[in-house]
This record gives sequence, structure tokens and C-alpha cells, in this order.
Amino acid sequence: MDLKEIQNLIKFVAKSGASEVKLEMDDFKITIRTGEEGKGETTILQQVPMMGNTMQQPTMQQPVAQVPVQEAEKPKADVSDKYITVKSPIIGTFYRKPAPDKPTFVEVGADIKVGDVLCVIEAMKLFNEIESEVSGKIVKVLVDDASPVEFDQPLFLVDPS
Repeated sequence: MDLKEIQNLIKFVAKSGASEVKLEMDDFKITIRTGEEGKGETTILQQVPMMGNTMQQPTMQQPVAQVPVQEAEKPKADVSDKYITVKSPIIGTFYRKPAPDKPTFVEVGADIKVGDVLCVIEAMKLFNEIESEVSGKIVKVLVDDASPVEFDQPLFLVDPS
């Protein structure tokens, strides 16, 4: 499969609205994942190690090429542009409460200041308190309680005014 065919495949997947497509051939694998809103798509091309007549140690598959796909159309300016997004600093499980029988750290509409605990994220059996780095008012909670979160995933929208 040459670069032109890969680019056509990326365009096709982008238009189809699929969230993930995997294609495995004899000598390579392609995974195309569409990102969250406004982040475009990511394509990862991996070459599968060929086992010949010589004895080789198995190796981890390394990404050979990563091709970002440009968005067809940029979204128009949103009302949320004036808000600050609080993002997850780690991978783990998001919790809005310190314990199941306790109240939530913050609610929508709550005024917060720098250093206030917004939530906890459990990673490897450790509960990490996530503190606010901005002052303002919580506009929206973007993650459900007890949901897994990724690094840099938006958690809260804060109105700094």
C-alpha cells in the first residue's frame, strides 16, 4: 500500500464518521482513530516484523509513520471560548467525591479559587487530589463520576470572570 492509497483511506474514514478503523495486511497494520471534537484524526502505520529463515527475537511493533489529518472545516467560535478548561494531569478514574458517602467537591455554579480541590483521580490505587489552578465559577462538569480519564482530558469548564 503506497502513501496515496493511505491518504485516500484516511479521507474515506474521515467522511464516513467511523470512530476507529483497523486494517491488517500481511506486512503492515494501519489504525485510523478519529479524535474528540476539534482534534481531527490520527493515523498510525505499523510494520509487522517478518520472520524469515533466521532466528529473530520477537520485537515490539513501533509506529513507522504518524500522519495527522487536517479537519475539513474548522468549527465556528463557540461560547465556551471564554471559559478555562481544567484538564486531567494523569490517567486514572475520575471521582467527584472524596468517598461514596461524602458530598461532591464542587457543583456547577460553585465559586472556586486557586488551590481548591475539584476532584480526585485514582491511579494505581492512589487517590490524587486535583486542585484548581484558576479562580472563577464552575460552568460545566465534563466527565461522569467514576469514569476513566486520559491525560490532558478536559474535566471542568471554569468562567474566570
